[in-house]
Amino acid sequence: MGKLSGKTALVTGGSRGIGRSIAERLGSEGALVAVHYAFNEQAAKETVTAIEQAGGRAFSLRTELGVPGDAEALWAAFDEGIGEFTGAAGTGAGPGADADAGTGEGGGLDILVNNAGVAGHGLIHEVEEADFDRVFAVNAKAPFFVIKHGLKRLRDGGRIINISSGVTKVAFPGMTSYAASKGAVEVLTLTLAQTLGERGITVNAVSPGTIETDIHPWMADPDAKAHAASFSVFNRVGQPADVADVVGFLASPDARWVTGQNIDVSGGSGLGL
Repeated sequence: MGKLSGKTALVTGGSRGIGRSIAERLGSEGALVAVHYAFNEQAAKETVTAIEQAGGRAFSLRTELGVPGDAEALWAAFDEGIGEFTGAAGTGAGPGADADAGTGEGGGLDILVNNAGVAGHGLIHEVEEADFDRVFAVNAKAPFFVIKHGLKRLRDGGRIINISSGVTKVAFPGMTSYAASKGAVEVLTLTLAQTLGERGITVNAVSPGTIETDIHPWMADPDAKAHAASFSVFNRVGQPADVADVVGFLASPDARWVTGQNIDVSGGSGLGL
């Protein structure tokens, strides 16, 4: 029995990269994992299959984030998926909830991982308003309202884990809008840890450094990859599992006394600066 047996988790952007690794990690610990994706259905199917082949359980759901009504659509899709999987409707409890808490899987939720995000590039004078709005809509607004509408499903003692970024720790002028959106997520994390503490819900953030995924095709250049590796004290680039294992800890009972924290998962990047 894994540490998350009997728990249900939702990972936004869970079909690829860091999100996929997180979904697989939670599934390996026994959680029933809802793998959210926006566009790549094949990647989501592959993630679900990988979890199942490893002995876990998962289902996928598709909604686009960063558009009007995105949070409501996501939870409607979750309710449909979990209902087909467990035969139960979504429920929740506590302040901000509309129904009594369930126990075990049922139709409720125990772990919410806000991982989905989009990149934003450019110096401040190069960023167009539409691009800025898109970055904030997906990276900051969507998690806010996904959490808001998810509270009636999230059981007391649950976990909220927000994926931030190491770019909030040092100045990256070429990623101004992206860094600002992740800064908003970190403040939201701190505030919600205080707000939801009375329900026993922990709220934490994880800030990866440079991670080798398919969204970084430039790492195919050995020189560029070596340069990125030099940021870390371990002289290597991060792997998705480096982040997923930390998320797995925060999602587990072992992290019951950890809340309101932002865990740096960058391999010590920038320690010598």
